[in-house]
Amino acid sequence: MSGDYPSQQHDTLNDFEAAAAEKPRVVVLISGNGSNLQALLDAQAHDELGGDIVAVVSNKADAYGLRRAKDAGVDAVALPHREYDSREAFDAALIKVIDRHEPHLIVLAGFMRILTPGFVDHYRGRMLNVHPSLLPAYQGLHTHQRALADGVEEHGVSVHFVTEELDGGPVVIQAVVNVEPNQDIDALIEKVHAREHLIYPIAVRWFLEGRVKLSPQGKATLDDIPLPPTGLRMSHADAAEELDEDLDD
Repeated sequence: MSGDYPSQQHDTLNDFEAAAAEKPRVVVLISGNGSNLQALLDAQAHDELGGDIVAVVSNKADAYGLRRAKDAGVDAVALPHREYDSREAFDAALIKVIDRHEPHLIVLAGFMRILTPGFVDHYRGRMLNVHPSLLPAYQGLHTHQRALADGVEEHGVSVHFVTEELDGGPVVIQAVVNVEPNQDIDALIEKVHAREHLIYPIAVRWFLEGRVKLSPQGKATLDDIPLPPTGLRMSHADAAEELDEDLDD
């Protein structure tokens, strides 16, 4: 019988299958159409996100982004903020919904809510946002109109860590749009949106791979190297090449 043991052991090892490591989990917060959510879902479908979107939560029940989530087989949750007496009460309920999914990362994708300090602190270092400007320029709303009114030559989009300061967290990555004389605002917005969809999945993947972090000193780092205030900046030409844009436009 002892002579049979090696063969039995070999067969047992062949039959053993190691459990696949669970992918990092992402919860996305939205308020509307969810075009950035779709870019993230598309990256996930092509195994380019570095993790799985496990839930999408909206403060508006009629947000089209919830339909996108359902179509992708992702848990879609409506949590209308008007049903709560205060911002603090809503954020406390939102934390309960999010934590139920045990995410590694929370992604704000057009989530039109100013978050309470308690909410931000709960997810410190685990929450990213995308903002349609080259931060620190044009924090807040109406970024495109303000940029054109100032006659800037460059505009764009930034992905940054969320802190208590509105649109003021450390920047991970930016993408530039050149602004032409007499620039049409709709064309500018379209190019900014295209760059949002390009760089947001990149930033999310970097985070989920452990490459991008928020340091204890409050600085964004990539591969443990502190990033400049603008993060990594993708030029207009490089972004246009990635997006197959006509550089003559």
